[in-house]
Amino acid sequence: MGENTEKLTEIEKRVAAVIETDVGDSADPFRKIAKRAGVDESTVLDIIRSFKERGVLRRFGAVIRHRRAGLTDNAMVVWAVPEEAIEHAGRLLAGRPEVTHCYERTPPFLGIYNLFTMVHGRSGSLKDIVAGLSSELDVQEFLVLESLEEFKKESMRYFDT
Repeated sequence: MGENTEKLTEIEKRVAAVIETDVGDSADPFRKIAKRAGVDESTVLDIIRSFKERGVLRRFGAVIRHRRAGLTDNAMVVWAVPEEAIEHAGRLLAGRPEVTHCYERTPPFLGIYNLFTMVHGRSGSLKDIVAGLSSELDVQEFLVLESLEEFKKESMRYFDT
């Protein structure tokens, strides 16, 4: 949300400050957001719609704590994909449910690894998942950088509450 902050009204900034934090899992989250922002629920909904239309808000969604959800095998997998296949490979990987992040890196890491993915699996499944992705991509040159410990699981904060 940060790039359009100079165009936000004070009320919009208050709503933005609340929605960038943990809004909880209640049955009426928008009412709670409204209370915290000092406005009514319809104003919150109008502001969120406006943010989306103006490109201020990219998405509004839940953050899943993947380890608590049973996805205990996690790794950054870096791929050496031929330049002519990078767009196809990126779209294929980004569409897979096991992949939560997928981006091209320029310049390539170590001079050859140009496509980065974050891959998640259940206990013992990561090796098979990566092998399947490798086969599907027809790319055998990759590195699997397994996550050993999670240090941070927070979104960026742009506004003070």
